Amino acid sequence: MKKNMGSADRIIRILLAAVFAYLYFGGIVTGTWGLVLVILGGVFVLTSLIGFCPLYAPFGISTCQSRKA
Repeated sequence: MKKNMGSADRIIRILLAAVFAYLYFGGIVTGTWGLVLVILGGVFVLTSLIGFCPLYAPFGISTCQSRKA
């Protein structure tokens, strides 16, 4: 897998995952919507750690900065 996520994209995803966790574990969002947020937050953390977003690949999207030699 070639990385297709830049640093800013990864940081934003981690921050969103933290907000989702706070909303769920703080009891602000519960039920089905809470579980959806927790799962989405988990996906955000996983893709941030790997640096690859599977939804970007089919569309050719990359937020990585291009390196020029």
